Amino acid sequence: MSDTPVFASAAVAAPHHLAARAGQTVLAQGGNAIEAMAAMAATIAVVYPHMNGIGGDGFWLVRERGGRVRGIEACGPAGRLATIARYREKGYETLPSRGPDAALTVAGAVGGWRLALDLAQALGGRLPLRTLLADAIAHARDGVAVSPSEARYVPKELDTLHDQPHFARTFLDDGKPFAAGAVRRLPVLADTLEQLAHAGLDDFYRGDLAREIAADLERLDAPVTRADLAAYAPRERAPLSLRRRDATLYNFPPPTQGVAALLILGIFERLKVARPETAAHYHGLIEATKRAFAIRDRIVTDFDRLAVDPAHFLTPERLDREAAQVDMARAASVPLRNPGEGDTVWMGAIDGDGLAVSYIQSIYWEYGSGTVLPKTGIHWQNRGTSFSLDPNAVNPLEPGRRPFHTLIPALACFDDGRVMAYGSMGGDGQPQFQAQIFARYADYGMSPLAAVDAPRLLYGRTWGAESLSVKVEDRFDPACIAALRSLGHEVEELGGAYIDSLGHAGMIVRHPGNGRVEAVHDPRSDGGSAGL
Repeated sequence: MSDTPVFASAAVAAPHHLAARAGQTVLAQGGNAIEAMAAMAATIAVVYPHMNGIGGDGFWLVRERGGRVRGIEACGPAGRLATIARYREKGYETLPSRGPDAALTVAGAVGGWRLALDLAQALGGRLPLRTLLADAIAHARDGVAVSPSEARYVPKELDTLHDQPHFARTFLDDGKPFAAGAVRRLPVLADTLEQLAHAGLDDFYRGDLAREIAADLERLDAPVTRADLAAYAPRERAPLSLRRRDATLYNFPPPTQGVAALLILGIFERLKVARPETAAHYHGLIEATKRAFAIRDRIVTDFDRLAVDPAHFLTPERLDREAAQVDMARAASVPLRNPGEGDTVWMGAIDGDGLAVSYIQSIYWEYGSGTVLPKTGIHWQNRGTSFSLDPNAVNPLEPGRRPFHTLIPALACFDDGRVMAYGSMGGDGQPQFQAQIFARYADYGMSPLAAVDAPRLLYGRTWGAESLSVKVEDRFDPACIAALRSLGHEVEELGGAYIDSLGHAGMIVRHPGNGRVEAVHDPRSDGGSAGL
């Protein structure tokens, strides 16, 4: 294994090399980490469309040089026509996962870019929007090679996806998925990005572009209206935090599952597992996950409709109580609700002034709802399928309500001055993958590259696999697998060394004093790191 890439002053990490290059270019032009991330977010929306797009949502954590950590929530609510009655009248027992009826929430990502860039300017950023979107526009206009990740994905409900409005003419090559390396152009999306660069990001919600988006959605009988677009605004949110060993960890509050990520690490710390990559190590993480998810599934809903403050569950007393319920000699049986699945991108950036960004952007399932808006080339998310048509559920469908989100960017600030941005894609796996890579680095002294490269496991259902097993990659010690089974875990060996469904993770660490930055992105993805 090669050493972790180290950069003199600034770095970015992304799951596609063209997104990392876009961020590096902005840093080289004097842009700050937020500006670099905006360029990366636009570029990744073009070159990695199975995982994200401008028809989706995003969440930001930003640590300023002085230590303040800000959160930006850029997730859209359900449209005003998205009522339980409407779906019942259409004969639905559950919300559809594909098609215009699945495109039921406002896309918030572009609004989040705008709010983040307002902060970037307040912190000294001066690059024009056209510069930040230049790479994305060029890639959409000229075309890029389809990534190996996209080519090897077999989306859920494949036939249903391929039948969605305008999907085939946008994402298929003569009716079949593009082969890896084949050049795909997205000229209509290029025009849309050009319009944003010219008119400003707010045009997506309240300008000419909004008019085109709303008209397409209406023609397709989707529940999001022009009034919904006009009413949308991203929000600043105070992040959740956890004091742990020699660091303070930050994650995103509801409607995301950030509380679960912090709970896992808080519980696992109290189990005092001495040696990594052992059955005790993995058993402790699995059992902490079960307890964290049981809490998450009871409390996480729209931020404005919370019945309890998630921070209540992150106190030392509550974490002690949860850890005391873990039996290190036996696997607990804790049923999971139908968990979130999602194909997503995590990206990070840290600049020469120490401004750090952890960002995640998604359209939920691969290619989202599959619905492509013909006038703008935008493929729309299906995040609203995480709502329930049961009015008594934790997250019932309701116009104006934000859906449950699996998206969780993460940051950590160490007592010695190190700052870390980290995260992963992977739906329900995101808090688990975050815990695995963070603990390897912070608790057991592994390098960022080793922490991200090491084999992973996942408790619960995931993309393409419905069983509630512990899923493991190859490279696990067979004795460790046997020991986990003896503890009562159902272990499912996935038969591959680097499995997409076990996350595309990344980590960036800035060191105090010399300002060096270590940065790595997952070998399971098509990206990497770049910097100055």
